[in-house]
Amino acid sequence: MQTPSTWWIAYCFISFIVSLVMTLGGIWYLEVPRWTAGYFLMAALLLIASCFSLAKTLRDQHEARRLVHRLDDAKTEQLLRQYDT
Repeated sequence: MQTPSTWWIAYCFISFIVSLVMTLGGIWYLEVPRWTAGYFLMAALLLIASCFSLAKTLRDQHEARRLVHRLDDAKTEQLLRQYDT
């Protein structure tokens, strides 16, 4: 199983933090009433939370498929060994 490099992990964290700061700064400096800025802030936070949930769900589905394929491969290998003997 391949693991991501330290630099890739650092890039992901840095890009997340920079984009979050830029989004929050943009919302803060909007020339709109504070309740409108609060609405945009809540929408941005919900977007971030749903992105994390979606990423975790997709990863979990991928991991489950990999396990099923490994089990199928093991069963096939066992059947082939029994057939060869």
